Parts: sequence; structure tokens; C-alpha cells
Amino acid sequence: MLKTSERMPIRRKEISSGFTLIELLIVMIIVGLLASLVAPKMFRQLGESKQKTARAQIELLGTALDTYRLDTDQYPTTQQGLKALREKPQGVEDWNGPYLPKPVPKDPWGNEYVYKSPGEHNPYDLSSYGADGQSGGEGEDADINSWE
Repeated sequence: MLKTSERMPIRRKEISSGFTLIELLIVMIIVGLLASLVAPKMFRQLGESKQKTARAQIELLGTALDTYRLDTDQYPTTQQGLKALREKPQGVEDWNGPYLPKPVPKDPWGNEYVYKSPGEHNPYDLSSYGADGQSGGEGEDADINSWE
């Protein structure tokens, strides 16, 4: 057994728990600065990916329209629309669809694709009006067209 003089004194360690308000504010400022630098680039890429998706969907719809034409010798009329790729229109012979495995998708911004046949540029014109849903525009609002 140890003598009282040999015993080690018991000391309580002072443990600091948590962060000071200044430390938290500094971290929040740094995170805010990083977010202000990174966020615009991420949102720009999101807009560009939606445009790429719209182009890819227009290409796929174009392939389905071409297959429809091969079977029926004509593209669907503007009145028949893209719905003709899933449901047989009245009075159309040799329809061998459906030409799409799923319903006609909306564009990445949730709008219907604009289909005209006969088109002004090609036998059919297929467009997405972009984020604003209106003809024309720049950036993310720019039109995406089958003839471009």
C-alpha cells in the first residue's frame, strides 16, 4: 500500500467542450464564401445538363417519328401530334406501333414538346422552348430544335 505522501494527487483535467462563438462564425463565413464560388458553376451545369437531356429526347423522338413514317409513308400531322407514336390515329393504315415504350416525355422543364408537321425547316419540326416555355430566349431559356 502506498503511503499518503507517495500517493499521486488527483487533478481534474479541464476539458473544453464545444466551440466558441467566434470559431463558429469563422467557419460559417468560410463555408459561405466557398458556396458563393461553387454554387453558380453547379447551377450552370444543371442548366446545361437539362439542355443536353432535351436534345437527347428530341433525337429519340425523331427516331420514333422516322420509324412511324417508314410504316405509314407519312409523319403524323400536327393535329395527331406525338400522341400518334403511342396510339393509332384514326384513318392511318399500316400503323405498327407503339413506337415509344413509354408515354411521350415532357421536356426537362416539364413542358410539352412542340411538334409541327409539315414543318418550316424539315418534314417535321420538333422543339423544346427551354426553361421559360416560350419561343426564343438565351441561355437556359433558349429553344432546342430538331433541325439544329
